[in-house]
Amino acid sequence: MDLGLRGKVALVAASSRGLGRAVAEELAREGTRLVLCARGEPALRETADAIRATGAEVEAVVADVSQPADVARVVAAGMRAFGRIDILVTNGGGPPAGPFESHSAEAWHEAVRQTLDSVVELTRAVLPGMKERRWGRIVNVTSIAVKQPVDNLILSNSVRAAVTGLARTLANEVAPFGITVNNVMPGYTRTQRVDDLAARNATLRGTSADAQVAVWEAQIPMGRLGQPEEFAAMVAFLASERASYTTGASIPVDGGWIRSLL
Repeated sequence: MDLGLRGKVALVAASSRGLGRAVAEELAREGTRLVLCARGEPALRETADAIRATGAEVEAVVADVSQPADVARVVAAGMRAFGRIDILVTNGGGPPAGPFESHSAEAWHEAVRQTLDSVVELTRAVLPGMKERRWGRIVNVTSIAVKQPVDNLILSNSVRAAVTGLARTLANEVAPFGITVNNVMPGYTRTQRVDDLAARNATLRGTSADAQVAVWEAQIPMGRLGQPEEFAAMVAFLASERASYTTGASIPVDGGWIRSLL
């Protein structure tokens, strides 16, 4: 299937590793030109070099998208390099795990800055150009937690749900301009974030990380954790020309973990 992405320009946040890197690699395979950003320079440089080696055009910027000035700098770099941004993939490391009483007021503020404010500022920066060209794709990486809260992830459960509300409302506002806004909800996927969560839960419960992963796998109808490239394939489709009539959706990539009807 030709996704119609060749020559498009995509900004992928937090793209040096994990799901963000997998998305960047998948978009590169489809011929997309990439603007990558992440906080850690060594990992970002390694990712950018690896993707460039495939023949893709890449602009990489060290940045913290929870900071509005860094968002502006990333978008400006993308505009200088490619002249436009057609596709925005918002993404970021999840807030810390832990029950309600373990999180300070500052932890809540930081979770909002990292998970919600970053989406707002990235969207604010690229939306005018998308409206002017009457074409755009915004894909937010959220979590299965917005449909079915995950134990010990109260910060993520709360703030990612706010991103869902933002996206669903924005989708209606920008649909007349040929812009779609969708969310993709990763389930338990083989990333460093999930490995860290398994280790933390194992410590709390006096078990092992492998035992915790086995518990999750038993809850997943497919009986295994997902692979980052399986998630990336869904993001690439939603970013494509083929997905022009899908907007306002939250789509799980979770092996069937979510049990709700809607």
